[in-house]
Amino acid sequence: MDLGLKDRVYIVTGGTRGLGRAAARELVADGARVVVSGRGEKSVAAAEAELGGRGQAVGVVADNADPAAPDRLIGAARDAFKRLDGVLISVGGPPAGTSDTIDDDLWRAAFESVFLGAVRLSRAVAAELDGGGVIGFVLSSSVYEPIPGLALSNAFRPGLAGYAKNLANELGPRGIRVVGLVPAHIETDRVRELDAHTGHADAARARATAGVPLRRYGTPEEFGRSAAFLLSPAASYLTGVMLSVDGGVRRGF
Repeated sequence: MDLGLKDRVYIVTGGTRGLGRAAARELVADGARVVVSGRGEKSVAAAEAELGGRGQAVGVVADNADPAAPDRLIGAARDAFKRLDGVLISVGGPPAGTSDTIDDDLWRAAFESVFLGAVRLSRAVAAELDGGGVIGFVLSSSVYEPIPGLALSNAFRPGLAGYAKNLANELGPRGIRVVGLVPAHIETDRVRELDAHTGHADAARARATAGVPLRRYGTPEEFGRSAAFLLSPAASYLTGVMLSVDGGVRRGF
């Protein structure tokens, strides 16, 4: 199936590792070009090289919480590729912790990176897009049900999903789509860290896998292919959707 991605240009934040990098890899594999961002110079350079170098990918050191990040990312896409077709907003998960252990500074930092940074970037990209453009958000299964020990994610991810649904209604008349991806139990460093955080990583993984109808963790490649499809012209009549990429963990309609 031709997804229609050839020569389209996307910004992928958090594109140096995990789910963002997996999505960027699949976009490039289907002919798109990408601007990937991350917070470390070495990781950004490595991602740019892996994705094909300057002809296919441009790396930008940027933090989603930085108010200047949107202009830098959009400018990089325009300078390198002369167009912009969409964005996938992914940000590393906030620190684990329960409500009684998280201080005000951590709440503010998580709000800036997970929520306000995503809102700010989506607003800036929306102003640049024409009909056929797309804004995607990488969310979390905490959108539907709180995850024990992840109070910050449980607070901000559902709010971001609500914002995405609202944005889909606002931008739809302009022909701009807004979509969300809702992963659970994808084999990334973040998931391995959370399993280890329990003190019994193997047991945590076994419990989680038992709750997945497919009885395994998903691969980053499986998530990446789902993201590439949702961002592509092949999904041109899908907007406002929250696609669960979770092996069947979410059992409700």
